[in-house]
Amino acid sequence: MRTADGARWPVRAPLVLLLAMWLAVAGCGYGSRAPDVAAVPEYAGSGPPLSAESVSIGYFANVTHATALAGVREGFFTEELGGTRLRTQVFNGGPAALEALNAGAVDIAWMGPSPAVNGYLRSGGRALRIVSGAASGGVALVVDPDAGAGDTDVRGLRIATPEAGNTQDVALLHWIRQQGWEVDPRTGRGDVTVVRQSVKEIPTSFRRGAIDGAWVPEPVAALLVAEGGRVVVDEADLWEGGAYVTALVVVSPSFLADHPDVVEAVLRGSARTNTWLAEHPREGRASVNRAIDALTGRPIDEDVLAAAWARVRLGDDPLAATLAEQADRAQDLDLLGPEGRSKGPSAEDLRGVFDLRALNRVRAGLGEPPVSDAGLGVAVDGD
Repeated sequence: MRTADGARWPVRAPLVLLLAMWLAVAGCGYGSRAPDVAAVPEYAGSGPPLSAESVSIGYFANVTHATALAGVREGFFTEELGGTRLRTQVFNGGPAALEALNAGAVDIAWMGPSPAVNGYLRSGGRALRIVSGAASGGVALVVDPDAGAGDTDVRGLRIATPEAGNTQDVALLHWIRQQGWEVDPRTGRGDVTVVRQSVKEIPTSFRRGAIDGAWVPEPVAALLVAEGGRVVVDEADLWEGGAYVTALVVVSPSFLADHPDVVEAVLRGSARTNTWLAEHPREGRASVNRAIDALTGRPIDEDVLAAAWARVRLGDDPLAATLAEQADRAQDLDLLGPEGRSKGPSAEDLRGVFDLRALNRVRAGLGEPPVSDAGLGVAVDGD
């Protein structure tokens, strides 16, 4: 419902103000160009260190990085690392995390598939390796029901995404093409106006009527629904089995080569955290929210967090085939790879982006089957 000047009525205004303040601090980690990071104290377990005296991990203060948030808070990582000190940094977005990884400021980072793939391609494979999955799902197209759209017809509307060429931007543009509509991927102009906007600005723009909807990750999608928005597309419905990768764990290739035992310890801690979160959903959700509160100064509203949590699947399978599909879509839109290329990357260009050997050793130790790299893994003896 809108006021006379076109703005939305402030439905649940206290919630909007609270979440807007949280987003301004957290940056939500999707597409934000802000370079600043928040450093938190290092953690130490007991016993002798592994091959490295310390390891630095980076992640975002949001729901798809719940494993890192809870794993640090509940001590799963430090228990596996023994005397190796754990250092952490919290980033506002993928570009900042990738820059820190390239600079050696962090050794391991949680990030979305688009920055991971672009970082790999732009560096010629030197920047990173994907060593695990982290999360699937948790992305939706939410539209103001008063904007005049049909069931799924959003032609003529202003739909926001976090950043040009980011994971959600590519998903929206691909979906638009599937509907038979035309939009210029670079300018965002066409049958639908695609507005590239920071996630910390999207809720306010939606409330003010500056945009009609957004294709966004959690918890922003749940926040827009709490503001009266309607889920037009849950991206999970567009993928076979509802599974598609939204967060990955990446590592510096040099750190992986020099300290494979440390990387494996972090992945064991990640696996233990995911098991704990699955077995204790209420306690786990509260732990993640307390971590977000500690890092940003603002917890997520309980109702919004519960709705967001229900759409996200945490797990270590990187769903490599869906990453390859996302890369193909970005290639078709000419939004992937080094600028100035005559054509987008091929599957061969992405060969080596995955190194799942440590993860599969962890899974074997847990009695679980190996996960696939969809033919995009590093070459090993016998390949």
